[in-house]
Amino acid sequence: MEERWTIGRLVQWTTEYLRQRGSSTPRLDAEILLAHALGCQRIDLYTQYDNETNEAVRSRFRELVRRRAAGEPVAYLVGGREFFSLWFEVNREVLIPRPETEFVVTAILDAGKSFAGDELITVCDVGTGSGIIAVCVAKFLPQAQVTAIDISEEALEVARRNAKRHDVAERIKFVRSNLLEALPSEERFHVIASNPPYVREEEFSQLPPDVRDFEPRTALVAGKEGTEVIEALVGQVVDRLLPGGWLIMEIAPHLAQRVEKLLAGQLRLELVEVRRDLARLPRVVVARLRS
Repeated sequence: MEERWTIGRLVQWTTEYLRQRGSSTPRLDAEILLAHALGCQRIDLYTQYDNETNEAVRSRFRELVRRRAAGEPVAYLVGGREFFSLWFEVNREVLIPRPETEFVVTAILDAGKSFAGDELITVCDVGTGSGIIAVCVAKFLPQAQVTAIDISEEALEVARRNAKRHDVAERIKFVRSNLLEALPSEERFHVIASNPPYVREEEFSQLPPDVRDFEPRTALVAGKEGTEVIEALVGQVVDRLLPGGWLIMEIAPHLAQRVEKLLAGQLRLELVEVRRDLARLPRVVVARLRS
């Protein structure tokens, strides 16, 4: 009797297969990939567990599972990832959104409350990548006008598509630049935010294979010390913030003390707080230009 490859059986078999090949979330991976192959939402699988799949679906699914077993991230395989309750397109030109970066968005939205309710708030997202910070700020801070910067034109193309997807493209200006260098010298912002590269060169080889082998190295590695990009950005923002303006950066927890010391050396900046992530690790630095 021929085996019946139902949705439930495919999920069970693939979960064990991916577990044996090192996936830290094998069941989740299996469900997301199967839902993608079927063209449905993951939640729909639970009402269709006894449904048999056809060969076309199984063929698409096998190829996705093969690539996942070889280390390719699920987000690249399905072409996107949810962030801040919004769906964002991603590909190998941009980093995959992490939950920790949601703390950057929250900090920006909180900073927006320090300005008058109807005041235009200018926000600059440095190293926008897929545009997650820029798009979320434009979406959830209605009075914001956002400038999204990246050194990669390919990344900016992804960010533009995400801005269009979420109907905020008219409120985001996209600029190709190395940090703030390409902006007009007179341009100033209420908020400058960034999720900059902060991996040390020697740490790169130790990253998980699905990060090291697939995500863009230039968006991860800062240099020998890990603080090179942060140092360069801090040096530029003091002349780019409006009085009382905010600098908000994601950092690696092990760099927290060094970044605090760096900010202490900038007399024009005041360290307001270091926000911790869900693991209680220092994750987001919030500083303000002294008025």
